[in-house]
Amino acid sequence: MSTTLREVAEWVSGELVGDGTTLVAAARSISDAGPGDITFAANERNLVEVHHCPAVAAVVPRSAALQGKACIRVDDPLEAFITIAQRMRTPGRAESCGVHPRACVHPTAVVGEGSRIEPFAVVGPGTVIGMRCRILAGTVVGADCRIGDDVTLHPHVTLYDGVRIGSRVTIHANSVIGADGFGYRPRNGGLEKIPQLGTVEIGDDVEIGACSTIDRGTFGATRIGSGTKIDNLVQIAHNCQIGRHNIFTSQCGIAGSSSTGDGVIVAGQAGIVDHVHVGAKAIIGAQAGITKDVPDGAHMLGSPATSLLTAKRIMMIWEKLPAMRKQLQRVLKHLGLSDDE
Repeated sequence: MSTTLREVAEWVSGELVGDGTTLVAAARSISDAGPGDITFAANERNLVEVHHCPAVAAVVPRSAALQGKACIRVDDPLEAFITIAQRMRTPGRAESCGVHPRACVHPTAVVGEGSRIEPFAVVGPGTVIGMRCRILAGTVVGADCRIGDDVTLHPHVTLYDGVRIGSRVTIHANSVIGADGFGYRPRNGGLEKIPQLGTVEIGDDVEIGACSTIDRGTFGATRIGSGTKIDNLVQIAHNCQIGRHNIFTSQCGIAGSSSTGDGVIVAGQAGIVDHVHVGAKAIIGAQAGITKDVPDGAHMLGSPATSLLTAKRIMMIWEKLPAMRKQLQRVLKHLGLSDDE
């Protein structure tokens, strides 16, 4: 349903410049916006792009001006555009609460008021699910789990027995929480499994992407701090202690019994060995290999990882290696020495 530009400006308490009766059909990014859409410009480069965009209007910073296009001036264009996009999003079908007849909920499980259990979901004995939760189709919640309020488990998520999850947590499809940690010991010429008797505890306001895995502790708990965001395809091993408001991006992994402080960022395909600590607000660059403790606030890159400045110097040398080798060959030839290739 279309909305006037004046109404849109009122949603975000913005300053309207242009015809307020202009109809807006949808909120889209600059690259996707078409006639009748509204977009946003967060910086100077975006402002240039908006001029060539067919959108009828744009959300821009307070100090910005657009020639020939209506705009809404705000203090924070991104925040305002998120509000607009959410308001203009086509509402989905209203979801009913309760347990679907094709779900399997154990008689001793407790499902909080306003929660929804979809078809083919399984909830084990002794599990307690808070209020307004969404347990979507095909999800399996084991025995004696505890799930807070306003939690969403997307299709085919698996929670093993005894997992603890806080409130306002979202776990995306096919992620597995609480599987056995990778623990074995040499015995009688083979490998004997060490029982994984612990659990996983996830704090409040955590989001976990699709196809990620968090293993249960051996005897204690693997813990994920409140506010942490975990991307798709991330592996967190048994006994890890993850701080608050961490960011783990796709394909990174942290081995058993390692820990992180608050505000740590681990970029894609980075690896952290077992039994090390990454300090608060440290940044681990893409494909870095962490083999020892990282101090607070450090920026690490490379494998084995070193400080960002050192890693950049090493990369510059790598680029020069072919030319340096040729120079060395000429020197060796001049000295009558062989080049052992």
